[in-house]
Amino acid sequence: MSAEAQQVPFASPAASGGDPYVETPVPYDAILLASFGGPEGQEDVIPFLRNVTRGRGIPDERLEEVAHHYRAFGGVSPINAQNRQLKAALEDELARRGIDLPVYWGNRNWAPYLDEAVTDAAASGHTNLIAIATSAYSSFSSCRQYREDFARVLADTGLAGTVTIDKVRQFFDHPGFVQPFIDGVRDAVTQLLGEGIEGRYIRVLFSTHSVPTADAQRSGPREGDELHREWGEGGAYAAQHEAVAAYVMAQVEASVDAVDIGWELVYQSRSGPPSQPWLEPDINDVIEGLPAIAVRAVVIVPVGFISDHMEVLWDLDTEATDAATAAGLRVLRTPTPGVDPAFVAGLVDLVEERLRGVPAAERPHVTELGPWFDVCRPACCENVRAGFKPAAAGLAP
Repeated sequence: MSAEAQQVPFASPAASGGDPYVETPVPYDAILLASFGGPEGQEDVIPFLRNVTRGRGIPDERLEEVAHHYRAFGGVSPINAQNRQLKAALEDELARRGIDLPVYWGNRNWAPYLDEAVTDAAASGHTNLIAIATSAYSSFSSCRQYREDFARVLADTGLAGTVTIDKVRQFFDHPGFVQPFIDGVRDAVTQLLGEGIEGRYIRVLFSTHSVPTADAQRSGPREGDELHREWGEGGAYAAQHEAVAAYVMAQVEASVDAVDIGWELVYQSRSGPPSQPWLEPDINDVIEGLPAIAVRAVVIVPVGFISDHMEVLWDLDTEATDAATAAGLRVLRTPTPGVDPAFVAGLVDLVEERLRGVPAAERPHVTELGPWFDVCRPACCENVRAGFKPAAAGLAP
């Protein structure tokens, strides 16, 4: 396809026309595992946080207010170790299926960086990449920012025109991602019932990262696009989480002998100024009010996260757990997918559906929102503060 006809920059020929779903086989020659990154020592913490907040002019004194989360764990975020485990698990699953694709891993904010991963891939002759970002939902920080980084890396390394990067669809409602949450909630509820706590006294809180409300409202296809729908105040980001949580609870209630288990979607890890609206309610505020409605036990489900990184270890296992203890509540936190075999297999399924060009109608999903599209729609997941930058794996802007 000529450059003039290519509507999706940096894409494979099959994805460059801009159709939502790529239903023809694509001969990818490598997988790019893209993640957030994290410090691996006390001396890394402030440089890492500078990378995360680059362009915002935040002084080190304010960064140190966040740094204590990392310093409490020796300055080491668990995310890099978890990504090494995930990379190894993906390689094992690919080998088991006889799929000969190397996995290159790169981060947005700490070594190994995406620039190194893409450069290494190209140096090894792998130029048609399919990317897996370690985030399941639609928003600027969980999708578009990765796509912008792919475009930046290709431009900065001079590999644009040589290397193409497509991206697997957002996998929030793929069975492989959802099943570990079903298992975790079922096990937690079963444990609490075994302790003599009736279902009506249990509250399940599905927690995810809060984002600015204005950004959330711009997540997902925008008005005028064929895939747009009325998402509600939280945009596609909140709608996806709500749909997954409802499905998880339906499966749990069908498998345990309990009724009247309440649940809700809550948010955590807010970092914006008080004057800027972010998605609510905050998990700690909700926990504080649970005793007043006769709740005795709370199950915390990190539904917005794929592994136990710092937002889980600090914001949930430390702050939210302390809040629940202070409120006199029994508290259990369910696992993230991590390297659960169902999750790892699901990620390889997502790669395989692009390798084989599986029609959208045959792709697995557990909510009526799916299957999500392969090529992001115009203006999808805008960052209101920063505006649009070039992005791979989607139509401009």
